[in-house]
Amino acid sequence: QLQLRESGGGLVEPGGSLLLSCAASGRTFSNYAVAWFRQAPGKEREFVAAISYFSDTYYGDSVKGRFTISRDNAQEKAFLEMNYLEPEDTAVYFCAADVTLTLESSLYDFWGQGAQVTVSS
Repeated sequence: QLQLRESGGGLVEPGGSLLLSCAASGRTFSNYAVAWFRQAPGKEREFVAAISYFSDTYYGDSVKGRFTISRDNAQEKAFLEMNYLEPEDTAVYFCAADVTLTLESSLYDFWGQGAQVTVSS
C-alpha cells in the first residue's frame, strides 16, 4: 500500500508562512492524486487543496489565494505552501492520496499521520 508522512508543521505568527511536506513510499506516487485536509478541535474535517497526477490543482474557498499545493514525483513528495496564515488556519493537517482526485475525504484510501499547525501570536 501507499504510505504517506507529513512534516513541517509548527507554530507560526499570524501573517506568516509555513511549508508542509508529504513524503510517499510503497507505490508509484505519480499514479495518485494528492489532497490536503485539515481538522481543528471541535470542527469537521475540511478540504484544503488537491493536485492531480498531471498537476491540475483545486483549492478550498477558505485558503484560495493563500495556499499553494504542488508535487515532485521524482522525490515522491507533495507540498502545501501556506502564506498569510490566520488563527483560523490552526488545525492538524493531513495529506491523502487516491487514484482519482476528489474533494471528499472519505473517498481517499491512503492517509498520513497528520501535522499540527498552530497560528498564534
